[in-house]
Amino acid sequence: MVEQVIVNGKAKRRIKPDWLKISLPKGNTFIKTNNLIKNEHALNTICVSGRCPNLAECWGRGTATFMIGGDTCTRSCGFCAVKTGTPDALDPFEPAKVAQSIKTMGIKHCVITSVDRDDLRDGGAQHWVNTIRTVKAVSPGTTLETLIPDFLGDMELVQMLVEAKPEIISHNMETVRRLTPQVRSRAKYDRSLAVLKYLGQAGATAKTGIMLGLGETEQEVLELMDDVLAVGCRILTIGQYLQPTHKHLPVQEYVDPEVFERLKQAGLAKGFRFVESGPLVRSSYFAEKHVDLAEK
Repeated sequence: MVEQVIVNGKAKRRIKPDWLKISLPKGNTFIKTNNLIKNEHALNTICVSGRCPNLAECWGRGTATFMIGGDTCTRSCGFCAVKTGTPDALDPFEPAKVAQSIKTMGIKHCVITSVDRDDLRDGGAQHWVNTIRTVKAVSPGTTLETLIPDFLGDMELVQMLVEAKPEIISHNMETVRRLTPQVRSRAKYDRSLAVLKYLGQAGATAKTGIMLGLGETEQEVLELMDDVLAVGCRILTIGQYLQPTHKHLPVQEYVDPEVFERLKQAGLAKGFRFVESGPLVRSSYFAEKHVDLAEK
């Protein structure tokens, strides 16, 4: 990954601290997972498309976060490595491919996310429902977390996913209120809060995640926590933003692990049931631990 900082109008490389070192892909499980996802079923994962630093570790455990709806997003957020543009038509066989991969891998808990499909009338909601139902039919022992877009605030579309009954429904705030306009292309801070609020009121277990290192202050993060708690969301992940390419937003700060721990303790004290906080934490990182918090 390229990391840079702007100094006097010029881009300079920023040296990563030791705590951000990651493992290289290795091992038979990694090779099998890579072959199954990329070659046999030609699936997309946010692990690859998002250039996740935990790819080697997760694929080495035989886990992956599947990305449905294609590999092209209709939005162009300043932090995200997923390519943007005009997407292809939805693949009607994708739900079955995802479900079969999950069954073949023997995954007990699976995270599924998607690109934004603002080009579609339903934002891809029915494709989401088809995928969830197919996974549950093919692999009934697998629990699901769905990391969903905001569907432009159309709660009828959000309700479709609620009725499909994944164990956890996530929607990421990504960053604090002040930075949202420059970090997220079409998403809005209050709209994301509204999605989380709707999920809770509809009886779903809601989860959200944010990134640090984009220029936010600790006080702003604490205020975000209060906002998220106020709408009923009790599961939070906090990780370090890493610049995927030179075209994306530069890292403003590599946040010390002590700060992540301090924020974790602050979140728990405020009332979160679970806070996963650390430099390499991502929304789906060890997401299986969050299923136990889902309301039965």
